[in-house]
Amino acid sequence: MVIAVIDGMGGGLGVQLVTQLKSQLGAKGEIIALGTNSLATNSMVKAGAQRGATGENAIAISVKQSDIVVGPIGIVIPNALMGEITPRIAEAVATVRARKILIPVKQNHFEIAGLESRPLAFWIKEAVNCITALCV
Repeated sequence: MVIAVIDGMGGGLGVQLVTQLKSQLGAKGEIIALGTNSLATNSMVKAGAQRGATGENAIAISVKQSDIVVGPIGIVIPNALMGEITPRIAEAVATVRARKILIPVKQNHFEIAGLESRPLAFWIKEAVNCITALCV
């Protein structure tokens, strides 16, 4: 399975995802790092992603080749992540046939009603568990 991890800014969330997915899946999945900027992509590749690509076009093309797309919920919301998620990226991720695993990271311009307040580490572990179950 091809798992696309999308992150922006410093790639901290993506690094945690890549590290845990690599540990859980081993050779069962190919992890590709898709960053909205080169810092995020490089951080995820250093964490163990097999390959990486940066920017709007790379993300829009690469998600089409993925079986699973994972990242913060903002990856399907135009102008999220402080504007790093362009409308084209949000549309590409939202409409791709791949399974989407979205992590409920708080954004300053929307709320998710009814969502329990949990540490980010909890949500990352939940996402990794979902992906691991899909790859078995």
